[in-house]
Amino acid sequence: MAHEHHIHTKEDTCTCESAAIHEHVVNHVKEDFPPLETFEELALFFKVLGDPTRTRIMWALEQHEMCVSDLCVLLNMTKSAISHQLALLRQANLVKNRREGKTIYYSLSDSHVKELFEAGFEHINE
Repeated sequence: MAHEHHIHTKEDTCTCESAAIHEHVVNHVKEDFPPLETFEELALFFKVLGDPTRTRIMWALEQHEMCVSDLCVLLNMTKSAISHQLALLRQANLVKNRREGKTIYYSLSDSHVKELFEAGFEHINE
């Protein structure tokens, strides 16, 4: 059986202790590098968005605020299923609600969420 010889390159040996090729770039980026917790929150934010049912709910709420019953009819889902998804969206601060009498209306939490959602649609429709 022939032995394969592998030529080691700089990329093969790159470890955390290796010297950066562009140290000034690394130092510049490192200055404002957010803490790990920030990236964990951001990943959770996108994970919540990573579900087609939740994105359908968000699309509907971008068009108009709606109550659970209206979302049930629109998406052909049960109230408990819609309520569960809305709870996850609220925990991630993507939707908010307001009460009017006995009815609770849901909408996107703010303009940042709306802009992000619209940017996502623009990106996939390019």
